Amino acid sequence: MKNDSPAEPGNGLLHRLGSWCARHAWRVVVGWLVLLVVIGVAHGRWGGSFADSFSLPGTSTQTGADLLKAHGGTSGTTAPIVIKSDQGSVADHQASVEAAVNNLKRLPDVVSVNDPLTTPGAVSPNGDIAQIGVTFTSNPAGFDHSYVGKVDTAVQPLRADHVEVEYGDPLGQLAAPKAADLTSEMIGLGVALLVLMIGFGSVAAAVLPLVTAVLGLAVGLAGLGLLAAQFSFGEAAPTLAAMMGLGVGIDYALFLSTRYRALLGTDEIGGAGHGLDPAEAVGRTVATSGRSVLVAAATVAMALAGLYVSGMSFIGTLGAAAGLTVIVAAAASVTLTPALLGLLGRRIDRLRVRTPVAEPTGTNDVWHRWAARVGRSPWLFLVAGLVVLGVLAIPVGSLHLGHIDAGAQPTSSTDRRAYDLISQGFGPGANGPITVVAKLDSQQAADPSQSQALATTLQHDLSAAPGVASVTPPKPTPDHALLVSTVTPATGPQDRATTDLIHTLEDHTVPDALSGTGATGYVTGPTVSGQTFTDTLVAKLPLIIGVVVAAAFVLLLCVFRSPLVALKAAVLNLFSIAAAYGVVVAVFQWGWGGSLLGVGEKVPIESYVPMMMFAIIFGLSMDYEVFLLARIRETWLHRGDNHLSVATGLAATARVITCAALIMTSVFLAFMLSPNVVVKMLALGLGVSVIVDATVVRLLLVPATMYLFGRANWWIPAWLDRRLPRLDPEGPAQPPKPGA
Repeated sequence: MKNDSPAEPGNGLLHRLGSWCARHAWRVVVGWLVLLVVIGVAHGRWGGSFADSFSLPGTSTQTGADLLKAHGGTSGTTAPIVIKSDQGSVADHQASVEAAVNNLKRLPDVVSVNDPLTTPGAVSPNGDIAQIGVTFTSNPAGFDHSYVGKVDTAVQPLRADHVEVEYGDPLGQLAAPKAADLTSEMIGLGVALLVLMIGFGSVAAAVLPLVTAVLGLAVGLAGLGLLAAQFSFGEAAPTLAAMMGLGVGIDYALFLSTRYRALLGTDEIGGAGHGLDPAEAVGRTVATSGRSVLVAAATVAMALAGLYVSGMSFIGTLGAAAGLTVIVAAAASVTLTPALLGLLGRRIDRLRVRTPVAEPTGTNDVWHRWAARVGRSPWLFLVAGLVVLGVLAIPVGSLHLGHIDAGAQPTSSTDRRAYDLISQGFGPGANGPITVVAKLDSQQAADPSQSQALATTLQHDLSAAPGVASVTPPKPTPDHALLVSTVTPATGPQDRATTDLIHTLEDHTVPDALSGTGATGYVTGPTVSGQTFTDTLVAKLPLIIGVVVAAAFVLLLCVFRSPLVALKAAVLNLFSIAAAYGVVVAVFQWGWGGSLLGVGEKVPIESYVPMMMFAIIFGLSMDYEVFLLARIRETWLHRGDNHLSVATGLAATARVITCAALIMTSVFLAFMLSPNVVVKMLALGLGVSVIVDATVVRLLLVPATMYLFGRANWWIPAWLDRRLPRLDPEGPAQPPKPGA
């Protein structure tokens, strides 16, 4: 006879952990609260800051920057303060300009300040716009926000004299409002509470996942702040960590509480497990769904860790920031959630807003009927799903990677207004000047005539390059070891033409101009660094994709002991990622609806967004895949019927995955309120990916492929089965034969 009972987890580690947390609930809750207080106090006292900063060792761009620092005496980070006279020219306000310059020089962390009235090229041709170049000891974007007030005080003489003052990047980043993340989190939590109450019927069941997620997120973000004091994290790191931590934290606790309610079998719900002791129900919940949570979290963390394959710490630390909150969320889910479930016991369905519901117990619900319909025409649903994903992915063919500058920020931000003033007064290319460095040999450095001849040739060739607006005469550094020239492009930093110009200068113009002279040329500067960063990431992306896919395949192979299931999951995730890429390209690069999201112009896709999206989406896609396949496999192990297993697994997880997807989508999309365009990109891409995974992939592609593969889904070579570690505590390694 077939075994009709559900899987009975053994008394393993996870089962014991869940039961212990339920029976010693207050110890666990107090332990988490103490941890939060301790790490919160430590963060307040020793926490670090977040700012975009990266190096490109071994590249021509970095070598040029290092040469300038060594021979030109330049150090620190320079940010422009842009001023515009509302009455007459800037020179008419000489007294207030000099007062502001002197005040800025006295600020802490300021290395030098250039007076625009005595600095060549610092005043626009018509005289009404000027740039005050302020060099700081380090990137000012990482300073405490209170520093902006000191700068405001320093430039007050200009504003009092009716001169407009705006802060260019990176100082403008520091002046940007920081409250958007909190607003986004509150919106995400509000939507989550509404979805949970409607989906599950009781306030207690709805609030529990939120409590676990918020507490875990607070601990994770405080820990990230402590790490930021020792390691450099990008500006988007805390926002990305908050998105991931809140989204998966709610999801993981939701999966556990849903399974607990089904195993507990309250009078209102009924079903298998009716009358089960709450502590035992919690133990079985952690042994089954808790195991799936840990596998899902491990997959997400592993995908994020794969970003370190890029060899660029900036990218790796962004992944580490998100991975930290995911790991903390998983830890809270398998300890704090069981404790809260133990405290609630059978009262989890108190304070009802409607009749509480759990997993279906029959075979005639809408999801069983849907599974049967897919099973009758699997090829039709497979093709339909692939067509939908293919259409969404079409824009990927025109993907243009670049660096998003202040020109994409809303006009309410000071860095955007500074950007516009520079464009107005000096041309769009002045927002992204290119520095050309020529390292002279010893003879040229000692002979001014040779140095001047080389400078004349270099200036001529640079001026002749297509897309150049102007070139300053190459000037020797104080030690005469270098010649330095500034090239102003005719187009803005985000324009494709500027990218082409950088490559032309690097590959042809500068090498050709210096060929046979003994001098060596380098093209550098912030805009060039951004492009080199992009080029490096593009070269590394295939490697990262390969490493993440391979690692996820191995993990799923160990968990589900099926090469076909693991391969299918990896391939389907690639399709959903392509679809998410396509939507992001259409909105931000093509401009389809971008204005509705607060993006006033078409922008390239930030260079690291595709890489971050791939790692995050691949990991999150595996979340739903793991939870769905875990339930399908449970039935397969005890029934040996592939069609029944697919239908049962789909029905058992339908409500919880749908609610989880709605919650995570709302969390991600709420972060589109951020003024940071890169955060908007990530939020939209992640939100779309969750929608695609929860609908097209879960409802069409997964059941269709599993029906088509039949018993082959669970085939594994004997030699491989013997060598894989045993990660399946619920049942036998091989399914019983049908009818056994």
